[in-house]
Amino acid sequence: MSSSADFFGLKVPFLKHLGVKAEMAEGGRSRISLELRPELMNSFEVSHGGVIMTMLDVAMAVAARTAHDHVGGIMTVDMSLSFIRPAKGRIVAEGRLLRGGNSLHFCEGEAFDESGELVTKALGTFKLRRETRGKAG
Repeated sequence: MSSSADFFGLKVPFLKHLGVKAEMAEGGRSRISLELRPELMNSFEVSHGGVIMTMLDVAMAVAARTAHDHVGGIMTVDMSLSFIRPAKGRIVAEGRLLRGGNSLHFCEGEAFDESGELVTKALGTFKLRRETRGKAG
């Protein structure tokens, strides 16, 4: 299992700051998790929606990345999600690659709370970045 400082081979300071843990990434699937802390909650004392959105964005992008050994990485083009119920405690986000092409990848994601209940469902489109090996920026 990777630490959040080495998030499936990438350094992602924002994920480290949130406390997101990398659990699994292979075969078009990924799983990440987070122990919810007070500073990540909204006024209803449940997970802030932005935390779950971030987790699903990352889980889907990671799932898409498993389809290629691409040094340029991947970027979110579009993402939509539906919040189904509030989340408390440990949150697990899972991503799954639905279809990948030469540049665009279509994914779905689901987030679950500590009781295993589905809290959010997402769909996303991701684009492979051009290779940047040897270039600054």
